[in-house]
Amino acid sequence: MKKIALSLVAVAAFGLAACSEKAQNETGEAANAVATDVSNTAEAGVNSVDNALDAAGNSMDNAADATGNAAANGANAVDNAADNTAAAANAETK
Repeated sequence: MKKIALSLVAVAAFGLAACSEKAQNETGEAANAVATDVSNTAEAGVNSVDNALDAAGNSMDNAADATGNAAANGANAVDNAADNTAAAANAETK
């Protein structure tokens, strides 16, 4: 009787150990899946911020170019006005 009881206890112990190993594996796999999800989410966040900063930099470059063009156009208009005034003054003195 003791041998049968001891055999049953041994079988139960091996079954419990196998179950625990399976549970540990599943827990490890779940932890890896969570770590992968966190890593992917963080990478997507970094990419979004990087893209936003690139877009902001491009907008600033475009604004600077537009400001430079406007200043050049204004300077040309002043120069043309001065030329026209000088030409008109010369025409009146002749």
